Amino acid sequence: MTQSATAAAPTTTEIPDALTRLRAVVHRLRAPGGCPWDREQTHESLIPHLLEEAYEVAEAIKNNDMPHLREELGDLLLQPVLHAEIASETGAFDLDAMAHELTEKLIRRHPHVFGEANAETSDAVLKQWDAIKREEKGTQRESILHGISHGLPALMRAQKLQKKAAKVGFDWPDAAPVLEKIREEAAEITHAMEARNAAAVTEEVGDLLFTVVNLARKLGVDSESALAAASAKFERRFGQVELALEAQGKKPQDCTLVELDELWDAVKVKES
Repeated sequence: MTQSATAAAPTTTEIPDALTRLRAVVHRLRAPGGCPWDREQTHESLIPHLLEEAYEVAEAIKNNDMPHLREELGDLLLQPVLHAEIASETGAFDLDAMAHELTEKLIRRHPHVFGEANAETSDAVLKQWDAIKREEKGTQRESILHGISHGLPALMRAQKLQKKAAKVGFDWPDAAPVLEKIREEAAEITHAMEARNAAAVTEEVGDLLFTVVNLARKLGVDSESALAAASAKFERRFGQVELALEAQGKKPQDCTLVELDELWDAVKVKES
């Protein structure tokens, strides 16, 4: 693809501000004669990329991998810049408008820093933030649970819903009754299975998962992180099972469940 000299992306010496240069590069990618893939993107088509980049940032943080974190945060930064560029093409808003709105919001919702209010603890800060947010929205009747995005991963959203309800006293006193509730939900799944009621099975499994999230919260465990760690552990151990089978000239599909379980137990013993 040919490009005119005037259409080429600016050099660092031409635009010393790295963020300004990033905006110029994204603008060039979206402009006529730019990148076909970038020009095809919409707010909707970019949703999977936004989510994927956020999770890759989280993985780099968990691995304490600073070079990787810098790279992944850069990839994540590209997403709002792209969205702002797309919005600017219809006059909806641009990156400056986004940054201005965010800056003003941060100042308004931190009066203990930029004003005369007092908030000595994180809990006090969060309560103040929620109160200011409700006042800004101007809603006369708003549910305690309002504002928790439906776009969040299911476990994360369940945890946030429960935490908000707990703020007004709708919560278990401790973990013990939650364990009892888990047993109750498991029994209800059994009943639904025996009745061959697929819809009820789905509902009861959901109730069980929601209750397990409640138990994790009462124990101070982040459900999303705990499940991610469990999935990573499963992936690692299954990989070890595959390696053991490979040494025997076999594949998992060549084995019985009993044989796979024996190898799995051996891997667990080796890790312990």
